[in-house]
Order: sequence, then C-alpha cells, then structure tokens
Amino acid sequence: MLPAEIERLFDESPARYGEEHLALFQRFKNALNAGEIRAAEPDAASKTGWRVNAWVKKGILLGFRMGQIEEMSAAGALQSFFDKHTFPLKHFSADSGVRIVPGGSSIRDGCYVGRGVTCMPPMYINAGAYVGEGTMVDSHALVGSCAQIGRKCHISAGSQIGGVLEPVGALPVIVEDEVLIGGNCGVYEGTVVKHRAVLGTGTILNRSTPVYDIVTGKILSATDDAPLVIPENAVVVAGARAISHGRGKEWNLSLYTPVIVKYRDAKTDAKIQLEDLLR
Repeated sequence: MLPAEIERLFDESPARYGEEHLALFQRFKNALNAGEIRAAEPDAASKTGWRVNAWVKKGILLGFRMGQIEEMSAAGALQSFFDKHTFPLKHFSADSGVRIVPGGSSIRDGCYVGRGVTCMPPMYINAGAYVGEGTMVDSHALVGSCAQIGRKCHISAGSQIGGVLEPVGALPVIVEDEVLIGGNCGVYEGTVVKHRAVLGTGTILNRSTPVYDIVTGKILSATDDAPLVIPENAVVVAGARAISHGRGKEWNLSLYTPVIVKYRDAKTDAKIQLEDLLR
C-alpha cells in the first residue's frame, strides 16, 4: 500500500535514491494532484472536524529530500528559476477547467486544484495544498503548503493562508466550504475556519491571539492540543482590546484582537453575492 511504502522510505533512507524510489514518489504525487490523498481530511470524530495525514506530509518531505536542483525557467535567459526537480510547476490543460489568468502566478506540482477554480495574477499555491471546486484565489494571495481550502471560497487579494510541513503531525490551516477571506487577511498556525464564515479585511488569525465573540459572550482561543476554530457562519473583523494595567493602561494603548461581530445572515449574503459575477 502507498502509505506503508512512503512511511518505510521516509524512515529508512537509502544511501542513494534510485529509479524505483522516484517512481514511488511520482505515484504519490499523482494521487496528490488528483485529490485522492490529502495532508488533512474531514473527520467527524475529531474536535476540529479534521485529522492530519502525517504520512502524506512525509511523502512531500521525501520529494524535497530526493530532489535535485535544476533550472525551471519558463522565459529562458530573461528570468532564471531553480528548484528541486521533484516539484516542477503543475501541468494544466484547457480540459482541467481551471482559469489561470496571465500575469505571473505559480502553482507547484503536488497539489489539488479543482474544476472552476480561478487564479488571479500574481498568486501562488504550494505543494500539498488542496483547493476545492469553484474557489477564487485572488491577486497576491498565497495558499501555503498543505493548506486545505474548500469549495466556492474566495481568498481575496493580498491574503496569506499559512502552510505547514513540519512537524508532520501538525494540522495545517483549514478553510471550509463557502468561506470569504477578505483582503490582506492572514490565517496561520493550523487555524480552522468553518463553513460559510467571513473574515473582514485585515483580520489575522493564529494560535496566540484570542477571538472575542460579542454575540455569544465567548472567548475563543487555541489550546495545547487544539487549534483556534472559527465557528460556522461567523463574521470576524479586526478589532482592539484596551490594556487594563501597567504602562499600557497609563498610555491608553490597545492590542489587536479579532472580534466576531455577528453571524452570517441574508444581509451578509447580499453584500458578497456579487463575487459570483467574476467567476
């Protein structure tokens, strides 16, 4: 079985990688490209609704371990690029059903990009990522290694979806179906953004900063054994919290904090439905 073969090769590195090892990695990468295997997948039994497939991350790391640096320049002498030969640019055809608008975008091999995805230049999707059908990845947006993006999402201009390869057991960033990530947002450190949530412009989510839900009165934060989870339909904006003691209070300083100001309703849907015209 593929998982067992990848695990064995990861744990027992040969003195030299041969053709049989490269063939195994190509089989693995083909499965990644087809979306048949994923770095993380839905799991109803998990607290977050997701589980990590550590063996898949090991397979991606194997590709870097086996790869040799070679030239990957598309424009010849005009602009040179060099990378591991195991991770060239992903190949697409018109039959792939993916719009890649001209202008300097890159999508690395070993990731799944579903039909109906729109890629606005310049943007980048890294190895191990999964981007579901009908999603838009806008200009200057990054989908990091192993990040999982659902169907019909919008990753707006300048937004960063963080990636993670090591440690292999760490959950990557998860963005579920029909999520809107506003411009210049950042989602990092295994944060899970649940179905139909909305992140307002400039919202940053990570393990270190709690999220204040003024609708329910709850404070959401990551723990030692669980990431930050943004609830389904939550509308999150960038906010501030006054420092209540010491020099911070004396100087009237505040700290950044994300705030859930409402849960998605018909008015929210009306504001964002115009995006469908761009797809």
